[in-house]
Amino acid sequence: MNCTSRMLALAAWAVAMSVTSGSALAFDEEAAKALARQNNCFKCHGATKAKDGPAYHDVAAKVKEKYPNPADAEQRLYVHLTTGEKAKFPDGHEEEHKILKAKDAEIRNLIQWILSL
Repeated sequence: MNCTSRMLALAAWAVAMSVTSGSALAFDEEAAKALARQNNCFKCHGATKAKDGPAYHDVAAKVKEKYPNPADAEQRLYVHLTTGEKAKFPDGHEEEHKILKAKDAEIRNLIQWILSL
């Protein structure tokens, strides 16, 4: 294989990888943070620091460990954020998680940001 053929093969591989993995990486961080602010998510969660609720970084690690398939991890968080499930606190008490008020695409963008942490 000559140099030109190798370069073309490498370029084709790079394009294929970006198409297959791009959806998992395509999110708008500022829009995600704005949605979190609008819904008062940062009252209980920090991106990397726990507050009353766990840090989003820790949420992402826990969900990705339990649901290695990215689509399953995203769906798990989607259900949690849109159904008012019970949230368990370190002291043992439970509260209903606030249901996000936003369009589906905005919620999924927020989830992609959380899972990127």
